[in-house]
Amino acid sequence: MQGLMQDWPLLCHRIIDHAAIQHGARPVISRSVEGPIHTTDYATIRKRALQVAQRLEKDGIRQGDRVATLAWNTWRHLESWYGIMGLGAIYHTINPRLFQDQIVWIANHAEDRLMLADLTFVPLLERIADKLPSIERYVILTDAAHMPATTLRNAVPYESWIAEADGDFAWRSFDENTAAGMCYTSGTTGNPKGVVYSHRSNVLHSMIAALPDSMGVASRDVIMPVVPMFHANCWGLALTSPMVGAALVMPGPKLDGASVYELLNDYRVSFTAAVPTVWLMLLQHLEASNLKLPYLKRVVIGGSACPRAMTQKFQDVYGVEVIHAWGMTEMSPLGSLCSLKPEYADLSGEARLDIQNKQGHPPFGVEMKITDDSGRELPWDGKTFGRLKVRGPSVTRAYFKEDGPGILDEQGFFDTGDVATMDPYGYMQITDRSKDVIKSGGEWISSIELENLAVGHPKVAEAAVIGVPHPKWDERPLLVIVLKKGETAAKDEILGFMQDKIAKWWMPDDVVFVEEIPHTATGKILKTALRDRFKDHVLPTAEAAE
Repeated sequence: MQGLMQDWPLLCHRIIDHAAIQHGARPVISRSVEGPIHTTDYATIRKRALQVAQRLEKDGIRQGDRVATLAWNTWRHLESWYGIMGLGAIYHTINPRLFQDQIVWIANHAEDRLMLADLTFVPLLERIADKLPSIERYVILTDAAHMPATTLRNAVPYESWIAEADGDFAWRSFDENTAAGMCYTSGTTGNPKGVVYSHRSNVLHSMIAALPDSMGVASRDVIMPVVPMFHANCWGLALTSPMVGAALVMPGPKLDGASVYELLNDYRVSFTAAVPTVWLMLLQHLEASNLKLPYLKRVVIGGSACPRAMTQKFQDVYGVEVIHAWGMTEMSPLGSLCSLKPEYADLSGEARLDIQNKQGHPPFGVEMKITDDSGRELPWDGKTFGRLKVRGPSVTRAYFKEDGPGILDEQGFFDTGDVATMDPYGYMQITDRSKDVIKSGGEWISSIELENLAVGHPKVAEAAVIGVPHPKWDERPLLVIVLKKGETAAKDEILGFMQDKIAKWWMPDDVVFVEEIPHTATGKILKTALRDRFKDHVLPTAEAAE
């Protein structure tokens, strides 16, 4: 016997329909690429998204076709997404911070037919357009007054393009498992790999993200997704925000501390999310200008481990709750968030920070386990390191166009490539990427824990730890430090600060000071470049061992 409920497919355009009906006047505020602040609302976003869908169909775009976007977080990018999905086509966000050759490879592998791009990226596209044969038209996300002269194929300003559609259009109907979006992950070896989200997975992920123990957002919030839409759906906020009817503030291309603060303050943002490097710039701006954050209540920090000192400063100095989060492109992307369960809710001070330093517990819809290299499950004791594996309705089961061995184990779990511990209450803590873990004398050392500790030093702006060869221990940790502007420090000062805070054998064998640490296109520390740079570095302990 089956249930007698209606068959109501989980389609992404239902989200913007709901927002327009129930929260139509809720503002969507953007810093435009042209400069001025632009204000619209959900009802208008939906109306223009219908025009986008209608205009795409006029250009011959059909269900399953890929439409690329190379754009910042603005109202035009948002309404484009819903228009693309409402037609049954697939939005494909391309990260402009990738190398040109990677952008070319990704667009060609996806076989994108049309490109929606911000003014910022017109010069980039002109340099590579002759290598992108599948793209038939470039729509520049601006109006006729700001449209540059360009050699791009069939280029047209977005406002003129959608003006040719009156919006008298009905969303197309299709199965909820139809592809809705694509994002290529840079966290793998070899060429980037395409992750294909379905309407069902996107809607479920948005519901999961809104839960109280997840992001806990509501119509009363003003949400600013600083994390770009090209970073795995801006962590779901482009869908979750209209789903709950929250006002949106879109930061556009300016993500420096002063620009982010301006929007946080002027529009009374209550909730925001981004990677640690963005918050480092904001905190430096706040300190230098003696500013406060009177309206901000919660900040989600993910993408890479949130330094303990950053959590402490947000909470103790500015009164902002930090939600440490973890996820992957392959997970849509949320995997865990560090809200406090009753078992930990009464903790305070350092004990509370100990828990908040973890990446948190998975919400409903994400299952986790840790295993050894042979696949044997390991205990949740908060100490045992293992390979972190996940499964759920918003977790990928295969990569686009890859017909090789399956990426899931026999129970349907996906190996994240992270090494983690799980505690008895289900809190997960990443200790390393499996390729970055330091193996010293047969034991593992967490580079992330060492980095977080080093960043707690008042003179340190950023830290990275890599393993370098050692004749006796196989590998030992090398600490790479970027000091805050105007500061000076010696190796012994940094190591002295770390003394007695970690196991003695975890202590880095050497410290080097650099002007800058390289990062990936998604803001993570590029440890491959560091390992290459310091591959011939001789540790003082190595010389003693020989």
